[in-house]
Amino acid sequence: MSKENRIKLDKVSDRHHKFKDLRIAIIAPRDDRSELLITAVQNTRAEVKHIWPPPELIPSDYDVVYCSMLDNLPARLEGLPGIPKFALILIIPSTGYLDYPMLEHCAPHGTIHLPVTEQAVISSLIVARSLYSYEQRLRKRIHQLDENLVSLRNIERAKIVLMKQMDVTEDKAYLFMRKQAMEQRVTIGSIASNIIDAQELFS
Repeated sequence: MSKENRIKLDKVSDRHHKFKDLRIAIIAPRDDRSELLITAVQNTRAEVKHIWPPPELIPSDYDVVYCSMLDNLPARLEGLPGIPKFALILIIPSTGYLDYPMLEHCAPHGTIHLPVTEQAVISSLIVARSLYSYEQRLRKRIHQLDENLVSLRNIERAKIVLMKQMDVTEDKAYLFMRKQAMEQRVTIGSIASNIIDAQELFS
């Protein structure tokens, strides 16, 4: 085997190595075109499961789901509206009517047309997984920002409580919470929450 061919094989192996730990479901009627899709996905070395007939609720215990444009598909997706449970790739029919509003409402991470090629399958997996991971990071960041905002509000409320109860200035109320947080090795937000809870309990 030539050096050039060995390099090509190594690149294919590295590319497929990225998918070997994935669990992938393919929800589509079984025919020649879907068989090509199943085979192409299996060639990525991922764990592949073909599901048909379609379930009422798309299973969420997969990393990636290839799914045909089923009737009432948005209602079958557990993560809609809300947080998606997996990367969704919709299988687009090559002919016939395409419900564009439903396509948009499903918020897929990618699409693929039949018949497929190996490049199309690998590209769809890379794009869908990247978008899904990016979404997850954004949601985690938004959740953290929400928690920070709640913490800041609690700190302001707790300062007012301490200023009234201890007859101290705003700065001294904050320093008191900061000292308690350092001694207990917790956040100032946690101390503030405890102060508010205690004040509400005894008010």
